[in-house]
Amino acid sequence: MAATTAYTSVAARRAFNRPDGSSNGSYSPSSSLSSHTVHPSTPPPPAPVVKKVEWPQPVRDYVFRSFQPENLIADISNDDMQAMLKKTLSAAAENGQLDTIDWATLPLPQQLIQQERAIASWNTQSYENNGWNAVEQPDSGSKKRKYGNDVTDDASIPPWERDDSNGFGDRVTYASKGQQSKIEKRIKKQQDALGKGTSKFQAQAEKRKQRFGAHLEDTPPWNARREVTPPHDLNSGPVIGTCQRLEKQYFRLNGAPKPEEVRPLDVLEKAFDHIKKKWTQDGNYVYTCDQFKSMRQDLTVQHIKNEFTVKVYELHARIALEMGDLGEYNQCQTQLRALYSLKLGGHPAEFLAYRILYFVHTCNRIALNDILAEITPELRQEECVKHALAVRSAQASGNYHKLLAHLYQSVPNMGAYLMDMFVPRERIAALATICKAYKPNVSIQFLAEELGFDTYEATIEFLDNAGAGQAGALVRPVQPLDEKELGQWKLDTGKALPLFQAARASAFKSVDIKGQI
Repeated sequence: MAATTAYTSVAARRAFNRPDGSSNGSYSPSSSLSSHTVHPSTPPPPAPVVKKVEWPQPVRDYVFRSFQPENLIADISNDDMQAMLKKTLSAAAENGQLDTIDWATLPLPQQLIQQERAIASWNTQSYENNGWNAVEQPDSGSKKRKYGNDVTDDASIPPWERDDSNGFGDRVTYASKGQQSKIEKRIKKQQDALGKGTSKFQAQAEKRKQRFGAHLEDTPPWNARREVTPPHDLNSGPVIGTCQRLEKQYFRLNGAPKPEEVRPLDVLEKAFDHIKKKWTQDGNYVYTCDQFKSMRQDLTVQHIKNEFTVKVYELHARIALEMGDLGEYNQCQTQLRALYSLKLGGHPAEFLAYRILYFVHTCNRIALNDILAEITPELRQEECVKHALAVRSAQASGNYHKLLAHLYQSVPNMGAYLMDMFVPRERIAALATICKAYKPNVSIQFLAEELGFDTYEATIEFLDNAGAGQAGALVRPVQPLDEKELGQWKLDTGKALPLFQAARASAFKSVDIKGQI
């Protein structure tokens, strides 16, 4: 018996034609693939011809200024600047404004990036500070304003981005008059439900308003619009001043500085000589301090750090030291310490000596130890630094003879103004030690030499002001003496000891450190 297969054999195809009906009775094509006519595909439309843009000369100058080294900003990369430049030029070309825009006054790309970053930073800060009140309702009857108009200047916005429409105003739904009336009635009802407990305080508040002439609006605080000026970020780039006034009053900045209110470097140099001359002639410290603070502000907002900056801070520090204004002196001293680290010249040794003497005055041993650890061998060789370190050593060891009789008599530069602040305290401490060591009395002549007084009369006056005369510790000679022989007066050390011990404890108890470095 012949074997049968489980499949039907089919002949292999040799062409693209369908097999005829004898091969497969279930399929009978009416035509073969080869009989089909192939039509060619439609060719793609030709690419549009790109019109070449002719860049006007003002645009070319604008691009040239953008890449000038003096206009570059450190924290803005070259890629970001080029992207902003491309965006600016493309927008102007698309809107056909290449010839209408004033390219001479248009902010450079890096300045546009700077402004965007400042606004974004301020928006975030404003949202965090205001909390739930970040979205505020506008006053009824007032026109809606674009949010950008509150925080930016129209002059800094490119012309193609300016829009007179209301921005997002059409997307915000405000309460209708009827709904607002219901809300106000509900709030009033809640206030009335608190009872008469608050009426007393409300009446008192109304009296205060009338007494001080304050006519406040009845607008609820959640409906009040708060105008906030974005703070000037010192790291966002310098301002180039255009003000030409030599004298300018100091005002604390509440927003970004305006170039027309800031003096450039050449004007500041002239103002420096002018103010220095007026200080020599008039000696008006209030006026001089105000002018120096204004100069320091102009230097700061323009990021000017050079030898002239050091001169301004040094002179202001010396004048403040002469007038005993430790607050302004310490502000200058803090900035000078940073400027000296940049190797910009000046007198670092002189002001290091002042820092040491100041910390002796404030009894700041930690700061003194820090100075001793970081002071360089070269600075130790300076005479003023040597003297200041000797003062520190004598004060720490209680060597009042060396401190008052020698070091206080030979202070270099303006260190005497700082020593004048703590020498009275050291004299009290020295008197407590002398009264404990010498019995039964000491002469005024001896005290004048040990305590560093110039005259006997000044010595007696100091002792009397300290209470020695009232305590009966000042002993006059039996025979009357003239003014030249005041040195023969005596101080009863037994009676004066408790007085000066108490005064010493009080003198070292608290020290004024206003304007601490």
